[in-house]
Amino acid sequence: MRHTHPLPIHHSWPLYERARHFELGQLHDYDAGLAVADAGRSLPPGLARPGEWSCELADNRLTWSREVYAIFGLPDGARVSRDETVALYCEGSRAAMESLRAYAIRHRRGFTLDAEIAPVTGARRWMRLIAAPVWEGGEIVRLQGLKMLVPAAA
Repeated sequence: MRHTHPLPIHHSWPLYERARHFELGQLHDYDAGLAVADAGRSLPPGLARPGEWSCELADNRLTWSREVYAIFGLPDGARVSRDETVALYCEGSRAAMESLRAYAIRHRRGFTLDAEIAPVTGARRWMRLIAAPVWEGGEIVRLQGLKMLVPAAA
């Protein structure tokens, strides 16, 4: 049976809203360093902790936390290229992600996307991707953000 998502999120947002969007991605009592932790609370049932990720634009080098490896069904610390990762996105989600990514880099905007992925191990599932560009010396040098599983529709 396919994992369905009732109303996927797919939008871009200005960087001045960064704190708000990373806060929305914050899952109680987890401080990824990108959002404000909501201390004293536990994760809602069925939700895993979000994972941190970044992608250097100069060479597409990926840096992932162990939670991101788990989302994609890959061994923690495995060497994986961006091309290999992008191939794990289902076609419609891949196209949306690439479009939002290009727009984010070109226009210095963050984005949030619910993407359907086909992990190396396990069935297809939905993942929420929250991303924001990072610039140094007047140019965008990387994208960074959070990835988390989206619970199955009831």
